[in-house]
Amino acid sequence: MQPIQTALCSFGMSGRVFHAPFIQSNPHFNLYGVWERTQEAAAAIYPSIQSFHTLEDLLANRTIELVVVNTPTVTHYAYAKMALLAGKHVIVEKPFTGTCAEAQELIDLAKQMNLKLSVYHNRRFDSDYRTIQKILKQKVLGEIVEAEFHFDRYNENLSPKAHKETPGIGVGVLYDLGSHLIDQALQLFGLPDSIYADLMAMRPGSLVDDYFELIFFYPTMRVRLKASYLTCEALPGYVIHGRNGSFIKSKTNIQEETLLAGISPGNEEWGIEPATEHGLLSTCINGIKHKEQIVSEKGNYGDFYTAIYEAIRNDAAMPVQPEEALKVIAVIRAAFKSNQEKLRVDL
Repeated sequence: MQPIQTALCSFGMSGRVFHAPFIQSNPHFNLYGVWERTQEAAAAIYPSIQSFHTLEDLLANRTIELVVVNTPTVTHYAYAKMALLAGKHVIVEKPFTGTCAEAQELIDLAKQMNLKLSVYHNRRFDSDYRTIQKILKQKVLGEIVEAEFHFDRYNENLSPKAHKETPGIGVGVLYDLGSHLIDQALQLFGLPDSIYADLMAMRPGSLVDDYFELIFFYPTMRVRLKASYLTCEALPGYVIHGRNGSFIKSKTNIQEETLLAGISPGNEEWGIEPATEHGLLSTCINGIKHKEQIVSEKGNYGDFYTAIYEAIRNDAAMPVQPEEALKVIAVIRAAFKSNQEKLRVDL
């Protein structure tokens, strides 16, 4: 077994919480390096890691095979392109890029260079989403007619990170939390015929969108996606209605909460939701009503990296195809157009 020599492009929350623990705990990877402009904070946790003070120095290192571009969205395109041109496989943090043209160029470049490219849509590996997948696969709800997904938070304070509050392509809650909800909806239901979007800036002094509601129009179904930074009491994360019943499930962050508490992945209890977060399945078939609690599926962001190893070493499919991430960006761009023109936009 030859571990994949991997480097991170930053060691903020994304690198420290969502990437490094899963790379380090996977024997198929070696957390070789990190780009840190001034501080060398990563070494305090991972003593053997090598710190690079410039991206150029990191990319020039011949040992590094895989680069994780987990920097601000506005840099994704440029840094991913540099990494591909340097002959590295690349994982880009979501959202993939700011525009569809940038995403397509990276996809084409990766193919031209015969390199692997993926996007870190880690919420596909959450227990709540995996539970929704199971319910839909079992078809216990019958034909789906309506679904509503929420990703709500409460914090009216502006971020101290200027890049998150400066208006521009790639900034705001639609790109941030919206990327997760859109990706999940597209995975479950496919690309809608058209969408309608309503975006607002609600926090005091906010210059970027911190609220959105999207409506996906399908021939026989409607899907609503909603997120806000001013939701003190969150609604269920998933509500799905079919002709035979409904499924209601809370939105949980059990893996994120565990990681923030400083607990590393790998134990048997990893990614298991408490019983209080189990979903409610309510059906009415042949006039007989039935309700039951559904035990949540186990989540594990580490499965993303396990699949990355198989893709790089054994030419298996990427866990998130870049073309799938491109569709997410296409929906986001259509949503901004819809909000501006106050019209449904065809896809």
